[in-house]
Amino acid sequence: MIIDGKKIAQGIIEELKKKPKPKKFLGAFLAGGDTASVSFLKQKEKAAKELEVDFRIYRRPTSIDQDELKKEVLKIAQHKTCGGVIIQLPLPEHINKHYICNVIPREKDVDVLGERTLGAFYAGRNPILPPAVGVVQKILTTNNQQLTTKHVAVVGLGFLVGKPIAVWLMGKCREIFLLDEGSDFSALKQADLVITGVGKPGFIKPEMLKDGAGVIDFGYSMDISGKIRGDFDTQLPITNYLLLRFYTETPGGTGPILVAKLFENFYKLNQQTE
Repeated sequence: MIIDGKKIAQGIIEELKKKPKPKKFLGAFLAGGDTASVSFLKQKEKAAKELEVDFRIYRRPTSIDQDELKKEVLKIAQHKTCGGVIIQLPLPEHINKHYICNVIPREKDVDVLGERTLGAFYAGRNPILPPAVGVVQKILTTNNQQLTTKHVAVVGLGFLVGKPIAVWLMGKCREIFLLDEGSDFSALKQADLVITGVGKPGFIKPEMLKDGAGVIDFGYSMDISGKIRGDFDTQLPITNYLLLRFYTETPGGTGPILVAKLFENFYKLNQQTE
């Protein structure tokens, strides 16, 4: 079964429409013109328009000084009418993402990227989940999947996807395999659920997985032909996927749900403060 990310995301958006709209604006910073970042911002802008949320994008050149960007983010974040701030990652190489993300107050950190917010999440005390964690939770509940009996593999332990998901899974599933560069990927044959976010197009093949496994793919990168693809290879004949329980495709899989979950976080944080 192919997971319809757009349908799930639309369901979240429709539920948000029933709630009081936040009075404050949601600000997003984009430094440079990374193709994937621009694409994700457009998706967020589209969702904001549908929800009639005041969404403001602050575009800055790749060459912006780290301290200058920090100063600008802080200025927006401290504004009384600001209800949330997004730092669109990745940032240019000369800018430390932690240095910038830590400026965002915890009550406005909709992406759960600042150290204080992450600390509260790791301690189980944050009112919202990182959007990637929210995506996994939503896909599992939508498909009536219980974690308690499952062996789960997390491929890639990055800041945005793998690490927060791995932390969230601890104590919830039977066993976790944490796989990164240099790992033995034969462990995937033991996993009932594979969650991946390494950004290597088509890296994971159906034959690497056990029968009945599910795949949640956060990979989003361009292959040599210029086509956007995920980590899981979905370009093969359909017969290669018949033994899987479910999988997400890229684009149209986790991406739309991720955007919807970000706005759900924005609503939750502002319901607490208004």
